[in-house]
Amino acid sequence: MYHIIINPASRSGRGAKIWSEQIEPALKESNAVYQTYFSKKAGEVKQLAAQITAEHPDDPDLKLIILGGDGTVNEALQGIADPSKVILGYIPTGSSNDLARDLHIPKEPKAALDLILRDAAPSIMDLGRLTYLDADQPEESRLFAVSCGIGFDAAVCAEAMHSPIKDTMNRIGLGKLTYLGIALKQLITARKVSCTLTLEDTVHNRQEDLALPRFLFVTCMSHRYEGGGFMFCPSANDHDGVLDLCSVGNISKGLVLLALPTAFFGKHYFVKGINAHTATRMSITTSSPLWVHTDGEVTRKSCGFRVECLPGAIRMVTPEVK
Repeated sequence: MYHIIINPASRSGRGAKIWSEQIEPALKESNAVYQTYFSKKAGEVKQLAAQITAEHPDDPDLKLIILGGDGTVNEALQGIADPSKVILGYIPTGSSNDLARDLHIPKEPKAALDLILRDAAPSIMDLGRLTYLDADQPEESRLFAVSCGIGFDAAVCAEAMHSPIKDTMNRIGLGKLTYLGIALKQLITARKVSCTLTLEDTVHNRQEDLALPRFLFVTCMSHRYEGGGFMFCPSANDHDGVLDLCSVGNISKGLVLLALPTAFFGKHYFVKGINAHTATRMSITTSSPLWVHTDGEVTRKSCGFRVECLPGAIRMVTPEVK
């Protein structure tokens, strides 16, 4: 049986339309056995994922399908009791769809469903886990599939989550431009903050400690893209047991403006001060609290957190060739 969590609000109602006009008729025609769960408010996707996994604790191959955006997948991850028992299918209807982009999951919803119904062997995929370390706040951990980050990229996500322009651009199929416009605005208003980084890479047997007197952002990625197609970590691999990092520090905003468009093609490392790293485990401490995101979902500001790679943590339905 397929358990399908549907976020009707994805892309300002586009998710509901796709479900009723394309996915539901195709499922009925295929004679697939399925059960649907509709989220009605923020946080309910997590509750639904928790409910589904709790009701099937002994199923080692629970088939869970998410119809929504990267944020919907992220919210579902927070509710899954044991990701190793889940086979995750994804029908992307969000704004950025960076997870689908990197996994080559079809953009066309019906084609994405056909891929799931083909019932081919799923691919093993790493997840990341971020744990906040703020002394004045309770410890909290969040899983992520694509990336997490602090600073500029998280501030872009925070504004995009509440942007009415995003809804308008989504309706006309130009949601990616929302992120680019907000990115330019956030770049202009970004303030000076310092950070220290500790990186441990047990796969490649190396460790690195960094102090950045001024940084714009640090992102940790299991996939190559975030923010609607920015290829900040072109070498990221979702099944190598390692997180790829991009740190941007101590460079002028003019140079960042020059480099930002090239990040769509993964060519931004030509700028001194933009650096690539790898880590199986990392920690960061900042001089001031900044927005933090996991898969574009922003829940709080933080002065420090730990991130670790969870190798082969979940199985994902993908095309045979990634």
